[in-house]
Amino acid sequence: MRRPWYSHVGATFRKDGALQPFRLLRQDWNNLPKRYVSDWTVFNQLIFASAVYVFFTNLLPGITFANDLYALTGESWGTIEVVFSTGLCGIIFSLFSIQPLTILGVTGPFSILAENIYNLCTSTFHIPFLPFMAWCLIHSCWLHYLLAIFNAHDWTMRYVTTFSTEIFSLLNSIIYFHKAIQELERAKANLSFAAFLYSIIGAIGTCSVAIFLSTAEKWKPLFHRYIRMGLAEYAAALSIILFIALPHTGQLAALDKETLHVSTSFTPTSPSRSSFFVRFWELPVQWIFAALIPGFIITVLFFFDHEVSSIICTISRYGTRKPGGFAWDIVLLGSTTAVCGILGIPPANGLLPQAPLHSESLMHDEKEVITLTAHSDPASTSQSQSPFSSSGSEATMNATDVASQSRTVTSRRVYEQRWSHFLHAAGILAFTSPPLMRVLGLTPTSVLAGLFLFMGEQSLSVNPILYRTFHLLTPPSELPALPPSLVNGQGRGRATKAYLPIHLYTVTQIIVTVVIFIVTLTKAGPAFPIIIIALVPVRLKVMNRMWNREVLRYVDAWACRDGTVEDEEDRRKASREDAGRDADVGLQVRSGSNTELEDLERGEAREGVVKASGVEAKAEKR
Repeated sequence: MRRPWYSHVGATFRKDGALQPFRLLRQDWNNLPKRYVSDWTVFNQLIFASAVYVFFTNLLPGITFANDLYALTGESWGTIEVVFSTGLCGIIFSLFSIQPLTILGVTGPFSILAENIYNLCTSTFHIPFLPFMAWCLIHSCWLHYLLAIFNAHDWTMRYVTTFSTEIFSLLNSIIYFHKAIQELERAKANLSFAAFLYSIIGAIGTCSVAIFLSTAEKWKPLFHRYIRMGLAEYAAALSIILFIALPHTGQLAALDKETLHVSTSFTPTSPSRSSFFVRFWELPVQWIFAALIPGFIITVLFFFDHEVSSIICTISRYGTRKPGGFAWDIVLLGSTTAVCGILGIPPANGLLPQAPLHSESLMHDEKEVITLTAHSDPASTSQSQSPFSSSGSEATMNATDVASQSRTVTSRRVYEQRWSHFLHAAGILAFTSPPLMRVLGLTPTSVLAGLFLFMGEQSLSVNPILYRTFHLLTPPSELPALPPSLVNGQGRGRATKAYLPIHLYTVTQIIVTVVIFIVTLTKAGPAFPIIIIALVPVRLKVMNRMWNREVLRYVDAWACRDGTVEDEEDRRKASREDAGRDADVGLQVRSGSNTELEDLERGEAREGVVKASGVEAKAEKR
């Protein structure tokens, strides 16, 4: 008799069930003390260099989004609000999150969403924007809490594969390249032709010098080793400072230039506001409930953005070893989202490509000593010993010979610590002060365009899609050899055909990325995370019918756990087969024939029937 449907639903809320409340949160609370102290005991020059690098790659793009928000939200949000939000949320996460490698900031997709909400508030609803947005973010807060309490990470992100994360990473690289082009387009519209030409030179120069300096460690024997290390670690910062200074020197100072728009005091951008606080409770009740709909959209956007950022900056290539915590960080994200709404500033969440770039900047060589121990019994232990022999002699005769061999292994991994996150966030927060804000206002937008190019290049350079795209352009005879499981024992001439499905997989990823990017340029832009989430069931249910299992096993893998989807299917299949054999063996009565039991385990018993003491028992098939 089949169990009623509600019994299956109830099982998910019981112990170890998918929806058992607080299951992942309890695990995260146990993990945080295991890593927190050690996160603060690691500090060196590379960590400080990483903080400087992330400072520039987070602050300057954020100010660009601030320029968009200033124009698209009726001056409700501007530079001071974005800098304040980025610094405040960054410090909170550096102090209290479980995964400090994740970088937070105001994102482009949220800017698009805020623009749409502002237009609805002013042209359709005829209500104030900031109180309505505050309620949207408050609703998003408790929705984040529900996702964490009911273990959303396990039944959503644990099914995400690198098929989706690689597309998401490529999408962000394209967005940064596009932002660079937009900055140059604004320069063309606002500057003279000579100043526009210099803007192009400044953008390309900022990117090229940063890339060139980042390779300084390979310049040996040029310069001292510490000079090469310093140039490589501060490559982006040095390039930015150089091209900020150049337009203010010599004859270049006479050129007209477009610089970042900044505030000159620590007050809200809007002239109608006197303090960073929103009287959100004055909004009519019906609009409080209406804010639940955009609050839900913000929750989906933030949850996916933050989770993917946390996943990509802790993938296996970075060698992270300390315990992470997705559920607690989502609770923290919900809390900062509500705080930002009440303060009347845009909320911050996980950033791409800044999060993986943060991990890249912390990569170092680490040497470990591995000791291999072999045990062997001495021949003397086979001799009989007197129970009255001395304890020293007995210990000598019964001791086990131990042979140990040590070897040193060098591996690449990140420094898992909180200092780089804390220092860069504190630096950004310091720039809310008027003197530093004026210094920031000296930055030409051409430098910002160059920084966008550099960030897009850095993110793209570690994306596997790029290297598989190179394989599309590589002659078949020069392609690297594939595993035997893909070649199926064919010769080299036939083996190149095995690349065809891999090429089709890569082309599919590129086409999907381009489609999603086109969507981000439309009014449906805020819905792009839903499209990426929809790729998860497509990968699990559709793509295995389009590509061979071994091809998918080669090009794709779980993003949050080891192995691939196909490995998981094989384990489940083997588990079901083992369970079926156990059920059959369980029917064997103790007094039954050992021969019949062995036959059953070898699959030689026919029709699942086991004869035991003259009784026939038919095994139930599962």
